[in-house]
Amino acid sequence: MPNLEGALHMSVDEKTVARIAHLARIKMDEDKLGPMTEELNTILKWVEQLDEVDTENVAPMTSAVETTLHWRKDEITDGEKADDITANAPRSEYGFFAVPKVIE
Repeated sequence: MPNLEGALHMSVDEKTVARIAHLARIKMDEDKLGPMTEELNTILKWVEQLDEVDTENVAPMTSAVETTLHWRKDEITDGEKADDITANAPRSEYGFFAVPKVIE
């Protein structure tokens, strides 16, 4: 893991929050930018605290507890039902859902 000691402090300003809101198509009133900026900066500080945790001798894991995955045979068990599956679709073709073209 790279040494992040002395790394730059992550933070956002109101202009950045406004841009993020715009890109996410979220309406953000001017009076909400200040509180949202503070909240996001608090979250970023919490994330920065993770840099302080020594993970040098911690093995990678997928769960907090030891588990074993249960394997099953890879079998097709639900085939030949395309007509049943698409029966309630507004439109279907060749066993698939048909949707209107949205890009010219």
